[in-house]
Amino acid sequence: MDFKKFLPWIIGIGALIIIVMWYFSIQNSALRYNQATEKEWGNVNTAYQRRNDLIGNLVNTVKGAADFEKGTLTAVIEARAKATSVTVDPTNITPEQLAAFNQAQSGVSSALSRLLVSVERYPELKANQNFLKLQDELASTENQILTSRTRFNESVEAYNGYVLAMPRSIFLGKYKEKAYFKAVEGADKPVEVKF
Repeated sequence: MDFKKFLPWIIGIGALIIIVMWYFSIQNSALRYNQATEKEWGNVNTAYQRRNDLIGNLVNTVKGAADFEKGTLTAVIEARAKATSVTVDPTNITPEQLAAFNQAQSGVSSALSRLLVSVERYPELKANQNFLKLQDELASTENQILTSRTRFNESVEAYNGYVLAMPRSIFLGKYKEKAYFKAVEGADKPVEVKF
């Protein structure tokens, strides 16, 4: 039997198998990167949910101060409700979705800052152990949010770098570029605090 006449077929089939395996490898890696970004997005949401839960407890503690400004509490409650109503689809994160999410969360941060600044005028509230504990937990949660957002951006960077690079991008048309978290507009300016 003459193997030389089958050699082109064997080489062709071998090359086809290598190409198919390479294609599956590209698809599987893209899936892993995509799953990593979705996991990190879940961590971001978890950190924000923790903050929302703490805000509820903080508002209830502050309500105990009978003469506390109702308008400040109402602003915090409304900002919290608005922030929890904004959702983002982690499979298709767009810059517009992130901007809306970021804007809603910024409203919570702003209202919460006003609440904490106005607390300075209430010594009995500042001495309340529950309030102090919640304030510490809130500060810790803000750090968790920062960490989660940073890790999310890192996972988006890895994902985008993988799916947008040539020649992989030819085979990964269904994987679209994901948006990064960006600072809210005006975050580069110093915060003015008035007592």
